[in-house]
Amino acid sequence: MSEPIRVVGVGADGWDGLSPSARREIGEAEVLMGGARQLDLVPDTGAERVVWPSPMLPALPALLAEHDGRRICVLASGDPMFFGVGTVLARLVGPERIIVLPHPSSISLACARLGWAVERTEVVSLVGRAIEPMYPLIQPNRRILVLSAGGDSPAEVAARLTDRGYGASALTLLERLGGPGERVRRASARDWPVARADPLNVVAVECRADPGTAVLPRVPGLPDDAFEHDGQLTKREVRAVTLSRLAPVPGELLWDVGAGAGSVAIEWMRTHPACRAIGVESRPDRADRVRRNAAALGVPGLSVVVGAAPAALAGLDRPDAVFVGGGATVPGLIEACLAALRPGGRLVVNAVTVESEAVVAGWYARRGGDLLRLSVQRAAPVGAFTGWRAMMPVTVWTLTKETG
Repeated sequence: MSEPIRVVGVGADGWDGLSPSARREIGEAEVLMGGARQLDLVPDTGAERVVWPSPMLPALPALLAEHDGRRICVLASGDPMFFGVGTVLARLVGPERIIVLPHPSSISLACARLGWAVERTEVVSLVGRAIEPMYPLIQPNRRILVLSAGGDSPAEVAARLTDRGYGASALTLLERLGGPGERVRRASARDWPVARADPLNVVAVECRADPGTAVLPRVPGLPDDAFEHDGQLTKREVRAVTLSRLAPVPGELLWDVGAGAGSVAIEWMRTHPACRAIGVESRPDRADRVRRNAAALGVPGLSVVVGAAPAALAGLDRPDAVFVGGGATVPGLIEACLAALRPGGRLVVNAVTVESEAVVAGWYARRGGDLLRLSVQRAAPVGAFTGWRAMMPVTVWTLTKETG
């Protein structure tokens, strides 16, 4: 772009709520681009008006190229850099080619109305996204702001909270924040009375667990019964240790090879919204189960590849960490995982059988790393008394790939 793109955030209060500099940018523009709602909020300045096509993203490069050389002003809703078109334009043309004039975001306006601290409030957007990523945020006494995708979103949020044992949660519906038609309505999730709200709304949630509701924290080590499985599951205690060795870092990618129920990949992704994972599973029925578990536990973005490793690993994005929960004895599997792993990445292999332990011991002798043997015992009835019942011991080999 030969001319910087101006990006102006507009609130529900329209022209009256804009700063003098924002009004000046709009008034000097030759081309005004934006959604129909944003364009209708500003007066006619003589500029050519371009309404975003649907879908917008594929058409955006050609649209900008068509008006290259002209003074373009893009109108956005609220803060353009908060789930907005400003971030899209920064990726597309570069941050140095845009000038952003933000308006208070719906999150800032909502917290101002509620008296909530912005930095202590969780935020999830349903605009063009699934609702399941809200699940890990649902914790006792936490506050969540949900950016709705339309008038049906508040009722769906209430229903999902109730289904997950948080029907006692207090919901506040904030419609048309900052505009002349602003309205606030309150009720519990269980007794939510609004079937359809104004399309422009935010839902504030104060999470309150019903009696007996199991807490599912984001710390690795969820109860085994949180997962649907057929026995092919990395057990809770072993899973917690395994994830500590894999060391999830926001933005990094995990390969879960031999995913089984997908528990390791799912818990990796639950640690932070930016964590990504690919589960590789040879059995289609188990792959379907991984997808169901991922959705139920709030990480529907988990990618599942159906196929046998190492062949199924070809062409996958390069990982920052790899977990091999089964199949260590498969020829070429560990070699393929190590070759694909980024420098500084972590490989964790769990071995249960004598044969897989022998393979892991050989790799440890050749490459070093960390070798750990876990033995877990759980209390269980022994007649009228209580004794210890041992699980099968698990050998865990961890190797960090050299960065040189």
